[in-house]
Amino acid sequence: MSAARDHRDPGAQPERTRLAWRRTTLTFTLVMVLAVRALVETGGAAGAAAVVAAALGALLWVAFLVLAHRRIRALTAARPAVAGRGTVLGSAAAVMGTAALAAVMLAAMA
Repeated sequence: MSAARDHRDPGAQPERTRLAWRRTTLTFTLVMVLAVRALVETGGAAGAAAVVAAALGALLWVAFLVLAHRRIRALTAARPAVAGRGTVLGSAAAVMGTAALAAVMLAAMA
């Protein structure tokens, strides 16, 4: 490999990672807003399962926000630490759980 390809800018790496966490948080927020909008538009026809799924999704969203905020703050250090196992697994579980709850909401609304 060339020397130019092997060189990484250690100052830009945490910044890119921090921005990626912010984009992911924004996307997750948009997903939750659209889920609530779908429930509001269907009125009472959504069913209890869809409402419970949306409430659980909101809890997962808050958990993801906490994890993302911690990671974003950690990335402001001069030499940020590698993301911990809990952060990675917790974030993945929140996203996968929200996808499962979305399937429940869609089934309940159909």
